[in-house]
Amino acid sequence: MRYCGEQGCKTLISSGRYCPNHKRKKKEKAVYSKNKSFYNTQAWKDLKAYCYERDKGCCQRCGKFVFGKRAHHHHKVPISVNPSLKLSKRNVITLCPRCHMIVENEGKTKKNTGFDWKL
Repeated sequence: MRYCGEQGCKTLISSGRYCPNHKRKKKEKAVYSKNKSFYNTQAWKDLKAYCYERDKGCCQRCGKFVFGKRAHHHHKVPISVNPSLKLSKRNVITLCPRCHMIVENEGKTKKNTGFDWKL
């Protein structure tokens, strides 16, 4: 038996790191796609391979080389906007994971938390 890992908690536990009151929540899956069945097709896999070779494995935003499975393939025009371009070679580019998140969130606005962090 040992104490819970939360600072100041005096609850004794037999296994794990935290008591039931302080147990950490599992992170949700980061990316969810309504087009999951499309991304499992052979046509998409072939297009990804073509784009990876065309771009020579380099991120089209920062120029960094991205190894195979780490490479993300981004639709310039989202599938939700124009589904007919989902297999267009001109519509798909290779990006590194960091640049892909930046490009995906470019048009989105941040939530106003109500805090003014300027000191």
